[in-house]
Order: sequence, then structure tokens, then C-alpha cells
Amino acid sequence: MTAARALRALLGLAVAALLAAPGALGASDDLSSVSVAVERSLISTRLGDAFTFRSTITNKGADTADGLIAHLNVLSLRPGTYVDPEDWSSDRTRYLEPLPAGGSTTISWKMQAVNDGAFGVYIAVLPATGAAHPPATAPMIRLDVASRKKLNAGGLLPIALGVPALLGLLAAGARLARRG
Repeated sequence: MTAARALRALLGLAVAALLAAPGALGASDDLSSVSVAVERSLISTRLGDAFTFRSTITNKGADTADGLIAHLNVLSLRPGTYVDPEDWSSDRTRYLEPLPAGGSTTISWKMQAVNDGAFGVYIAVLPATGAAHPPATAPMIRLDVASRKKLNAGGLLPIALGVPALLGLLAAGARLARRG
């Protein structure tokens, strides 16, 4: 065997090993056998409240799904509302353990409502290799966040009620003093 043939054979074995390795480029990057589900389609909460929901990633394929990343995102369903997803959740990316054929994993996502209005929350699962395949995504969760109206905003209610009452008492006292 010549050196060139030996080198070609060695390179061929190396390429075959890379394609067969978990997380390597190849069939494992095709996410058509991965499904993502969420436990509910609507969450109603109030501004400032924390809430949690779960998603389940399932491998419906015949081989182990390795090197998967689940990512949470949030967006406004109305124009004009700025959304910074990092404000809503500090733990938005999860690196998944290998999922055996037919296996699944459930993830709890903790969020906090930082804007009022209508929002969409979704989970996307992508391969860690960055291969150009469409992500597997869950159905969107509609998130309705009500504004929080406070009667005592900033602790000013006692002052707003107390100062006029005190002034009224002083005026009544002054009136009584003049009469007497």
C-alpha cells in the first residue's frame, strides 16, 4: 500500500467516524423527529408577578438525539412595546442531555412579567452544531399581562390624605380660637 492510499484510507475512516459521532454533522442534526410541547396555551398574570410553565421535548426518532439546545423567547404581539427577553427570564438557554429514541425531557421555565400587554412566549430547540436545519418549536403561549394599579403608589396615600385633613383641622381650630 502506498503512502497516498494509506492517507486516503485514514482520512476516509476519520470522516466516517466524525459522521457517526454524537453531535457531529449528519442525520442527528435533522430535528424532524424532535417535537416540543408546552403545558398550556394561555397564561394570564399581572405586571411584576412571577410565573412558571413547562415544556416537554420528545425524540420520536429511532436514534439518540444528542447535542440539543432549548431556548426560550418572548416577543410583543403589539407594535410599540419594547421587549428585552433577558428581563423576563435569566435562564433562557438549556443544554439538553442526550435523548434516547422515544425519550423525552421536561423543562420548567421561570419568568417574571416586566411589561403589561399581550406577548408571545415560545420554545425553540436547535442542534448545538449550528447546522442549517429548521428548529423544532412549540406552539406559542399567549401571555396576557395586566397592569398593576396601586392605590398607595410609592407610599404617598397617607400624605395625600393626611396633609389636607391636618390643614382642615388647623383651619377649624383657628376659627374656634377667633370666636372664643
